[in-house]
Amino acid sequence: MMEVTDIGNKEEGKVWHRKPTSGRSVLVTVVRTVQQAKTVRFLHVTFDTTGDSFLAGDHHGNIYVFDINRNRFRLVQKTGQACTALAFSLRRTTEFLVALADYTIKCFDKDTKQLISWMRGHEGAVSSISVHSSGRYAISTSSDTAQLWDLDTFQRKRKLNIRQSVGIQKVFFLPLSNTILSCFSDDSIFAWESDTLFCRYQLPVPDCGPRISYKAFAVTRDGKILAAGGRSNLLHLWCLDSQQLLRVIQMPSQVRSVRQLEFLPDSFDGGASQTLGVLSQDGVMRFINIHTCKLLFHMGSVDDAITSVAVSPNGRHIVAIMDNGSINIYNVQSLTQELNKPPPSQVAVVSGGAQNFSHIKMKVRSEVVQRPAKSSRQAHVKILRPPGGSSAEDKENELPAGLNKKRLVALLKAFGEYPAKYRMFVWRSLLCLPENHAAYSSLTDKGLHSAFLTLHQKYPIKSHKLQRGLQRVLSALAHWAAIFGEVEYLPLVAFPFVKLFQNNPMLCFEVVATVIVNWCQHWFEYFPNPPLNILSMAENVLAHHDKELLQHLVDCGITSQLYVWPLLETLFSEVLTCDEWLRLFDNIFSNHPSFLLMACVAYIICCREPLLLCVQKQDFEYFFHHRNNLDVGAMMKEVYRLMSSTPADIHPRTMLSDFTPLTSGQYPVFNQYPEFIVEYQSRERERIRLQEMEYLQERQELSELRSDFVRRQAEEKAYFAQQGLLQKAAEQRSHILAEEEAKLTEQRTKLAAMKRELKVKEFQLLDATRRRFLQQQTDLRASQIQKLDQEISRKMDLREKETAAAVQDLEVRQMELEAQRRRLEQHLLKEQERVGREVEEEVQQKLREAENVERSYMEQLQGAESDMQALEESLAEAYQLGVESDWQREVVERLQRVDAEQERKRERLAEVQRQTLAEEKKLTDTMRDVAGKKWEEVMSTRAQMQEQRRSSCSLNADGQRQTNVQSLCPPRGLLCRPAGSAGHGGASPAVSSQEPAGTNMVCLNSTSPSGSSSTNFSLDRGRAQLDSSERQLLKEIRELRQKLAARAKESSSQSVHTLSSVSQ
Repeated sequence: MMEVTDIGNKEEGKVWHRKPTSGRSVLVTVVRTVQQAKTVRFLHVTFDTTGDSFLAGDHHGNIYVFDINRNRFRLVQKTGQACTALAFSLRRTTEFLVALADYTIKCFDKDTKQLISWMRGHEGAVSSISVHSSGRYAISTSSDTAQLWDLDTFQRKRKLNIRQSVGIQKVFFLPLSNTILSCFSDDSIFAWESDTLFCRYQLPVPDCGPRISYKAFAVTRDGKILAAGGRSNLLHLWCLDSQQLLRVIQMPSQVRSVRQLEFLPDSFDGGASQTLGVLSQDGVMRFINIHTCKLLFHMGSVDDAITSVAVSPNGRHIVAIMDNGSINIYNVQSLTQELNKPPPSQVAVVSGGAQNFSHIKMKVRSEVVQRPAKSSRQAHVKILRPPGGSSAEDKENELPAGLNKKRLVALLKAFGEYPAKYRMFVWRSLLCLPENHAAYSSLTDKGLHSAFLTLHQKYPIKSHKLQRGLQRVLSALAHWAAIFGEVEYLPLVAFPFVKLFQNNPMLCFEVVATVIVNWCQHWFEYFPNPPLNILSMAENVLAHHDKELLQHLVDCGITSQLYVWPLLETLFSEVLTCDEWLRLFDNIFSNHPSFLLMACVAYIICCREPLLLCVQKQDFEYFFHHRNNLDVGAMMKEVYRLMSSTPADIHPRTMLSDFTPLTSGQYPVFNQYPEFIVEYQSRERERIRLQEMEYLQERQELSELRSDFVRRQAEEKAYFAQQGLLQKAAEQRSHILAEEEAKLTEQRTKLAAMKRELKVKEFQLLDATRRRFLQQQTDLRASQIQKLDQEISRKMDLREKETAAAVQDLEVRQMELEAQRRRLEQHLLKEQERVGREVEEEVQQKLREAENVERSYMEQLQGAESDMQALEESLAEAYQLGVESDWQREVVERLQRVDAEQERKRERLAEVQRQTLAEEKKLTDTMRDVAGKKWEEVMSTRAQMQEQRRSSCSLNADGQRQTNVQSLCPPRGLLCRPAGSAGHGGASPAVSSQEPAGTNMVCLNSTSPSGSSSTNFSLDRGRAQLDSSERQLLKEIRELRQKLAARAKESSSQSVHTLSSVSQ
């Protein structure tokens, strides 16, 4: 059962929750489901340069990064649209390129999730993105064009346009070169120079055989072989150096077309990959050997088809996008046993003349390669015996397990290190480890050496397994040679190897012993001092190659014990990382033992710039005990340069012996050290150990006596403490009794005081009851007085409200008169008869309203008289009840205030009356002004009519009749204010009218002659009647108001007289 991980809507998490078991080809299947169990398909994947992580883009535009080593995935971008191609930027490892469905390319940063750049220019979907090995340029390919981009400026440098009839299949960079390969739909392939875009060559199109129609392409890592396939089961292998077709490979009959081609890298092939993966139309990817044409293994099936794959650059993993949209992560090591085998023991040399491979057609044999069954515990390795004429040098280079040291060194120089999964195997071969199980068991049976019993105190290690392994190895070394129990820096030398070989302690012991025997020669001749002879060798080499640096070290008082010995005694483990240390020892184990000393000198020379800046001793000590920024590749080059350019007289090779492996069966005797010093130190150590044991025994006895003394002292202290507690308890209880007696006496005193307080409270309650009764009587009288005050104030308020209502009515009446006056001014402009009738109706209405006002005012006066009578009755009742004289005086004062208020209101009424008279006078003046205006208007109109009649004598009688009829109906607003009326100062609003020019207008009271006697009459009589009726109405209103004022004054005087008589 393979593990399935559903990432859903998570933004980060684990790729697999259970560690994959060894031997399982599919590590995990990654799917993404959203709401309602809908699966979102993954579209494209691509690996980074390390091969440990890859990008994956789904149909919704989400970009995920999967880290296989750390077992983590993370959502790095949401583009919102499906991607069509993915690529990592080789220069800035955190940046990646995404081609989207809108024909654009975006560059994002996977750590900050920011948009770096947005590149536009394609008119179709981008199918592939190829990045140059330097990381500076990128090529994007669509069906109609290919564009070259500068990734430093994200600007387009060149654009490849083609004819519409020929489409582009793919354009990409060749590895490790500046060549661009362009493949077209007509099977033509061109090579271009990336800097100048000069066409270097064109591969010839095969004339014989069926046309393949190339669709898929793959190039080896060294850029020498091109594999091409298309709509056929044939594959073409091209040699790009000779531009010739090497081979035509025919796939099995199940393959009808090729979708994708991928070479599977290997650490031992030097970039010339031999395994080619072919993804066919049936969804199965078959991996074949391009030289033997054997089918090695396959991935996928018809039911579980693969749509596209991506192979990691280190060849460890393959990521496949399945037909259902999921991602399968395959482990290449588990897919095939052929790739996991160590390098073959047989070395075959191909010789012979040139052959024409273009005419060789080979078929892929579909049988699977079987490994021979293991017949015994140890695999039998067949070694190809060299011919009898082989030289001694070849014999010297031959290593166990069929390896050749010369070829290993060549491989090391080509790649800088051995493959990680074969490193231990190579080291075992280079060091020629004898694997003496019996001898090692005899050493470990002696147990832990006394010198390393307390190793964990001096060198604490978090892992107990490593701690125990280090103790075992160091103890075995100490039992092998006595000096190793006295060497203080031996744990520093052995620890890196213990960590590497923690699962095989015997190999670890033999590796450390081999290192000590060969690369630590002459280290212990000056024990316990550092090896001055070895340090002087390094100093001589440094003096020959960099005198300035050595002089600076001498000037600062720094000796070789400070800048060489820290590197040697730790074997560079303090100044290099794990990978750098492994690369260094790949080279150390592959060269002469003097290589280690040269590495120290090369390290110092490569760090000369910061060392020249150091002047303090503490700075130098810190520098050679901590990691520094150093390029190990440059350091290795410097070591090889020193090895080749150092003179023989100072070269450490002349002073150090060649490599000597450990002897088989028993380990060699190691006595290259001053034995008397070691024996003396061992005797001293034994003496110190015995003294320490005696001291520990005495200290144990003393601790027992001390513990016994402490126990007795504690017992005595506890006894005295118990006696003190008993005495304290007795004193406490006597004190409690005394306190209880005092409390009882105090309670009795409080009881007597409480009795006295109760008596006092009783008297206080009686006094409070009496006061409350008196207060109640007082409150009763005060409430009665308050009720009377409220009644008086209520009546006064009522009277004030009535008076205010009357005043408001008068004011409303005044406003009505004003409105009527304005309406009158408007109606004066109408016909005389209608104006007369309206004025008469208005006068009658005014009379009725005056009567109503008089009636309401009389009712108010009667209400006031009734209130006064009620007040007199209440005063008489109060007098009869024997109300005190001060109450009567207060009532009289209030009545006087009421009278004063009534007087003020009468004055206000008089003022309102005066205002009314003024308004009436204004109304009269306005009417008079209006009459004068009408008369002047009539006179001016008559003059105009006479002037117009003289000019229109020729008009017929019908036209004169129409004109006279029109003059009988003057327009509204014809009257205008005369110029002489401006002296009235705005007593009434001016009513004006503009007379249109050229129109014959006749006023109603015009006396001008006319052609028709029926239309000429006078309005003087109506105006006289209106004036007389108006004057009569105003006179009646004044008389009515005088009567009302007289009645009000008489009634108020009578009420005052009555109140005064009552008060007397």
